[in-house]
Amino acid sequence: MWSPRTLLPLFLLLPTILAFKPSDFKTCSQSGFCRRGRALAARAQESLSSWHSPYSIEPPESLKLNPRQPAFTTSVHSSIHPNIKFVLDVMIHEDGIVRVRMDEENGLRKRYNEAAQWALIGEPVLSEDVLWTIKGGKAKAVYGAKKDMELVVDFNPLKITLFRGGKEQVVLNGRGLLHMEHFRTKEDSKLAEHIEGEGQSVLQVNSAAWFEGDAQDAFWEETFSTWTDTKPKGPESLSLDITFPNHAHVYGIPQHATNLSLPSTTGPTAKYTDPFRLYNADVFEYLSDSPTSLYGSIPLMHAHSATSTVAVFNAIASETWIDIAHVEKGGVETHWISESGILDVFLLPGPTPTDVFAQYAYLTGTAPLPAQWSLGYHQCRWNYVSSDDVRGVQNKFDEEDFPVDVFWLDIEYAEDHKYFMWNKKTFPDPVEMTKDVEAVERKMVVIVDPHLKRSNDYPVYKRASELGVLVKPKSGEGEYEGWCWPGSSSWIDFFHPGSWDFWISLFKTETIDGQWSWTESTNNIGIWNDMNEPSVFNGPEITMPKDNVHYGGWEHRDVHNINGMLFANHTFQAAEARTDPPRRPFVLTRAFYAGSQRFGAMWTGDNLGTWEHMAVGIKMVLANGLGGMPFAGSDVGGFFGNPEPEMLVRWYVVGAFSPFFRAHAHIDTKRREPYLLEEPYKSLVRDILRLRYSMLPVWYTAFRETSENGVPILRPQYMMFPEDEAGFGIDDQYYIGSSGLLVKPVTQKGVKEVSVYIAEDQVYYDYFTNHAHRPKNRHITLPANLDQIPLLIRGGSIIPTRERPRRSSPLMKYDPFTLRIALDTSGNAHGEVYLDDGETYGYGRGDVVWRGFGAESKKGKGKGIGTVRISSADLAARTQVGVYDPKNEFARSVGDVRVEKLVVLGLGKKPSSVVLDSGRELEWEFTSGGVLVVKDPAVRVVDDWAIVVKLE
Repeated sequence: MWSPRTLLPLFLLLPTILAFKPSDFKTCSQSGFCRRGRALAARAQESLSSWHSPYSIEPPESLKLNPRQPAFTTSVHSSIHPNIKFVLDVMIHEDGIVRVRMDEENGLRKRYNEAAQWALIGEPVLSEDVLWTIKGGKAKAVYGAKKDMELVVDFNPLKITLFRGGKEQVVLNGRGLLHMEHFRTKEDSKLAEHIEGEGQSVLQVNSAAWFEGDAQDAFWEETFSTWTDTKPKGPESLSLDITFPNHAHVYGIPQHATNLSLPSTTGPTAKYTDPFRLYNADVFEYLSDSPTSLYGSIPLMHAHSATSTVAVFNAIASETWIDIAHVEKGGVETHWISESGILDVFLLPGPTPTDVFAQYAYLTGTAPLPAQWSLGYHQCRWNYVSSDDVRGVQNKFDEEDFPVDVFWLDIEYAEDHKYFMWNKKTFPDPVEMTKDVEAVERKMVVIVDPHLKRSNDYPVYKRASELGVLVKPKSGEGEYEGWCWPGSSSWIDFFHPGSWDFWISLFKTETIDGQWSWTESTNNIGIWNDMNEPSVFNGPEITMPKDNVHYGGWEHRDVHNINGMLFANHTFQAAEARTDPPRRPFVLTRAFYAGSQRFGAMWTGDNLGTWEHMAVGIKMVLANGLGGMPFAGSDVGGFFGNPEPEMLVRWYVVGAFSPFFRAHAHIDTKRREPYLLEEPYKSLVRDILRLRYSMLPVWYTAFRETSENGVPILRPQYMMFPEDEAGFGIDDQYYIGSSGLLVKPVTQKGVKEVSVYIAEDQVYYDYFTNHAHRPKNRHITLPANLDQIPLLIRGGSIIPTRERPRRSSPLMKYDPFTLRIALDTSGNAHGEVYLDDGETYGYGRGDVVWRGFGAESKKGKGKGIGTVRISSADLAARTQVGVYDPKNEFARSVGDVRVEKLVVLGLGKKPSSVVLDSGRELEWEFTSGGVLVVKDPAVRVVDDWAIVVKLE
C-alpha cells in the first residue's frame, strides 16, 4: 500500500509526490558495504592474473577426511588476517545438493547464523553414497547415481567447484572475491598509525590494503539522508563470487521489475549501473524496469544452458547486492555482497529445471494446496467505505452476472487504523455483513498490518507491550516507536517465541480465558498482510532502522529480509487454528523470503496503471514461480491511476491467466468495478471472468502438482523446452502447469495480432476456434483484437473445464465437465483433473478424486488413424494418495458429477461410430472444421470408462 513520508490528510497530498523517488532508497554507491564489495571486485579486475584469494585450507593435513563420510569441517586461514580463524563446513546431501558454510570462529561477536533455520523445512539428510580422495592440493568427492557428480575443494587458494560429467557447473570463489569481514574493535581497525620516536614519525603499513583497500569506508557509522546507522558491531559484510562458467542465462532472485533472464549489471553488456538489490522495501510507484529492491527477497538464482540447469540458494537474511556479468565465453559471473551473516550456500545440481525445483522444494517446502475459492476472482480497492458499500458491490456483481469469490477491506475498516477493531460508524455490523457475503458462498478478506497503534485503549498493543514482545530500539531497552498509518506505532517482534501464541489467540472468534480476541469476525475471513517489509514512514528507506534490536540480541540488519515472512507465517497459523479440525487459510503477503511459499500468496505490490507495468507484472510473477513462490499475481488495472478501458480489458486477461487474480485500486482512483464499464468492455470483462471460472479445474490441478514437487504453475519457455536456446529469453508467453495451455497476453496498446513462438514440430489448436496451427519458422501468428485472447492448446493435451456460469466457485462443485481433447501429430493426448473439498485437509486422508484422461490412436488400414480410444483412469489409486479408497467420502459426495461433453480436435476425418466400451452408441456431431463433439456420454467423473471413436 502507498506510504507517504508524512501522515498528511489525503486532500493535502499533492500529485507531484505520486512517483518513484530515487532519493528515498540507496544506490550501491550510497551503501558502505556495497561500495567496499564493488571496490574489491575492481581491484581484482585491475590485478588480473596476479590476483588471488587470501583464504586457504592450511595446512592441508588438518583436513581429517574419511573417504566415505558425506561432510567435513576444517579450519580456513586468512593470509591478510592470520590471527582471525574461520571454520568451513562442506556437506553433500540427498539429491546431490551441496551445502557450504563458513563462519568466523571464536570471534569477538557472533555472526547471524539462523537464516536457514527459518527458510528450511528441516535439516536435509546427508548422502550415503560419497567417495572422497585427497590429491594434489585438493579434495574431490564423487557421488550421484551415475557417479558423474564431482565436488572439488581446492585448498590454496580456497575454491569450491561442482562438476557434472567433467564439466564445471558452479564455482565458488573462482575469482577470489570471497571476503568475510571479521569482527574487530575500533582500535584494532586503524589501518595506519603514526608511532613517534626519536623525532621521527613511522608509518605502520597495512598489509591487507591490496585486498581490502586502504580506507575505513563506513566501518562504524553511516549516514543516509537524515538518518545515521550507528553500526555498533562495526564492519561484518560478506562478499562471494559465484560463477556459472557454462550457463549463459540466469534467472530468479525475486523481486525485481526486470526481464526473466536477468541482464548484466557490470561489464561491457551492462543494462543497469547498480547491482540487483535484495532488501525488502515499501517502494512507492516502483519503476517498470530497474534492479531496485522491491517488497520481497528470495536469494535463489537458477543458471541454465541447453545441456543443464543448476541453482544456488544463498541463505542470507541481510541486505544483499548482486552484480551479474555475462561473459564472452558464454558463462555468467555473479558477485554477492551482503551486509552481515555467515556464508551458507546450497548448490542445487539439477540437471534439469524440474530437478532444480524439486531440490529447492526439498529444502524449503512447497506451496500448500490453497482453499479452492482463493483461485477465483478477488475484488478489492482502498477502500470499500462501509458495510452498505460492500453489500452494494456484491449486489451489483450479481445483477450484472459477474462471477466473483472474494471482497476485500483495506485499512479504513479499522477505527484509527487499529487492526481488528471495526469503525462502528461505517461498519456497524461486521459479522452480519460478512455472513451476507458468505451466504452465497463468497468470502471476505480483511487487512491486518504489522504496525500497532501505541494506545492503551488498543488491546492488541496493550497486551503485546505487557508481554514484552515488541521490537526494541538500538539501546535494546523499551519499545521502538515509528510512524505508520495509525501515527505513533510499534511492531511485534515475531522472532520472539512469546509473540507466537499471543498472535494466534487474537484471531479466535470466541473469547478464551478472558483475553481479547477478534470475536467480530468469522472463521472464513481471509487475511491480508501488507506493509510487512516492514514499512515505517519516518524510517531510513521507509523501513526500520538497522540498529533496532530483535529477540536474541540480533540487530534488524541481520534479519530484515526474513521479518515479513514471519508475520505471514504466524498469521497463517493463526487463521488455520481458528477451527478444529483446521481448515485451509488464505493469507496474502507483500513481503516474503525463501520459504514464504508455505504460508500463502503474494502480489507484486503497488504497481501503476500503465502498459509497461502490465507487461513487467507477467515477468515478475514468472520470476516468483522460479523462486518457489507460485501463488502470485499483479493487481489488475494497476494500484495507481485510471486505466483506459482497452488497457483494463487486456489487464483482466493477464489476471485471468495468473495464479492469484485480484483487481485493486488506490483510494484516489475512480471506481472501476467491472460492472461500471461501458459496452462492449463490460461484456468483454464478463467473458474473461467466466473463462477463468470455467478453467478453475485446470488451475486447481496445477496447484496439486506444485504442492507435490515445487514445479511452477506458470512455466516459461526455457522450462518447457530446456534444450531450445531460442526460447531461453522469452518471458511474454507461458504455459499453465502441465495442462498444455499456452497463453500470450497482449500488453501493448492497439495490438491486432501477435506472434507466438513454438519450440517444437507439433500441432497447436486455437482454444476458441479449434483451428489447428502448424508452426512455420517456429512461429504462429494469431489474431489479437480486443475481443480475442491468444490462447493455444498444445497437441497431446486434454483440458478439463466446467462451462456453467456461476456466481462463485463453490457453487460449481456439482457442475459437469467438458473435456477438450487435442490430439497430437501421432493422434494421442493425455490430461488430468484433481478434485477435493477445497477447504479442509481431508486430501491428506485420501478424500480426493484424481483422474487421468488419455486418448490413444491406432492406425487404420490406410495411412491415417483407424480408432481413438478415450479413457479415464484413477491416478490416486496408482500413486497412493494418503490412505486412499476410491469410494472415499469426498468421491461419494460428487459421485453424480458427470462428463457432459467431449470435444475432440485433430481427427482429420469424420468418424463412423462413437461408442462406450460397453457398446452403447453415443450422440455426436462432426463439424466442417474437423471437430468431433460427443454430447452427454453419461459417464461419471469418478469412474473408469472408455469411449471408442472409429474412423473407418
